[in-house]
Amino acid sequence: MESLPPKDLLLDACRGTLHGDQFVLRCAARLTELHERRLAAPDSTRSVDNERAELVHDIDRWVAAESPPADGATRMHTETVGTVIDRMAQFSSLAYYTLANLPQWMTHDAWRRLTELAVAYEDLASEVATGRCRLPDLSGHREP
Repeated sequence: MESLPPKDLLLDACRGTLHGDQFVLRCAARLTELHERRLAAPDSTRSVDNERAELVHDIDRWVAAESPPADGATRMHTETVGTVIDRMAQFSSLAYYTLANLPQWMTHDAWRRLTELAVAYEDLASEVATGRCRLPDLSGHREP
């Protein structure tokens, strides 16, 4: 089984630096590009959101195929790994955007949210890899 990447590699991918050719990292990099496009051109949201939805779905299918089955009595997480990675891409884009465009307090807040979400992602990745957490089954659904 290929495991989910650690948060540091995921954050690097959100900044365009890929270490290796891991599927989830490539998706994270592309999700970040899409969020950056949303920030630069807010009227392009429909096509951006459609591609984001496809990437989130692809990540979730990959996680379902690569993760060990969790016991039905195991705690259910409220989000899929794909939606968490999409939010990391969004927060990463926003954090870098604030550096150049917004007041310092907003920059601090954006970086704090990204850091907290990265820690939460790492906890989720560990729980999924060890079967201590189940993920929502979104088979057939395509939502960002």
